[in-house]
Amino acid sequence: MTDTDTAAFDLAACIDLDTYPIRALGTDAGRDLIDRCRRQLADDGCVVLKDFVRPSMLTRLEAETERLARDAHINATETNPYNSAADPALPPEHPKNRFDDRTNGFVAGDRIEQGTILRTIYHDAAFKAFIAAVVGAEEVHEFADPLADLVVNVLKEGRQHPWHFDSNDFIVTLQTRKPLGGGIFQYQPNIRGARGENFEGVQRVLDGDRAALKALELTPGDLQIFFGRNSLHRVTPVEGPRERHTVIFAYAREPGFVGRPERARAIFGRIAPVHEQMLRTEVVRADSLED
Repeated sequence: MTDTDTAAFDLAACIDLDTYPIRALGTDAGRDLIDRCRRQLADDGCVVLKDFVRPSMLTRLEAETERLARDAHINATETNPYNSAADPALPPEHPKNRFDDRTNGFVAGDRIEQGTILRTIYHDAAFKAFIAAVVGAEEVHEFADPLADLVVNVLKEGRQHPWHFDSNDFIVTLQTRKPLGGGIFQYQPNIRGARGENFEGVQRVLDGDRAALKALELTPGDLQIFFGRNSLHRVTPVEGPRERHTVIFAYAREPGFVGRPERARAIFGRIAPVHEQMLRTEVVRADSLED
């Protein structure tokens, strides 16, 4: 599969390449863009590129995710920040025993066909090179997971994505539809990491401590790059009948990344053959953090 094979139209039709010269990273403007993104990521683990998608493309992009949203698998379950089972050996106030409603929906990647705007961006070599430069990698690789490589997140009225950590160290998202109210992205950057889980700090956030919390009210066309592996984050409940749609472009620093089967089943309601193979093989993460 090549970028030329999958592109339904040129990337310049989608992205404001004048403001965000991702095809010219070796120029002064390109280096300045990378430097700005890296500084912001270093400061708080998140960078937002406003109006990354051209305004002329937003209507078409929103229509695309609206059509795809009909295939969303709606989760109605409870989860802790680690997407794991409770630990009866720990006290009830411990974060591993703190569960909240997860009521959002996900359109799996195998439902998103070639020729869409979303896949045009996802497979584009210049876009991937830009993401790699921002996160400090020589290159990034598309997920080998056919369900989680490219995903549309759907939040209906009253639904939320509760406090959690991501299984990958960074995530790239693009909002395509904003709700009438709510749906605010909140996060506490770098609350855990190489020094450990910091369960005490996580517990304080779950108990209502908002002293170090940050919030983003994203708008359609905004691209977000976020270090979600170490940053506790959530999306607040959506208010009103207008759904919140966000595209997740899933890349990894190493090739062959596949999400855990139990997480795929929880998010998409099913698993793929690659997950069935994983069930027969022990999976070891690169870090020792709770998943």
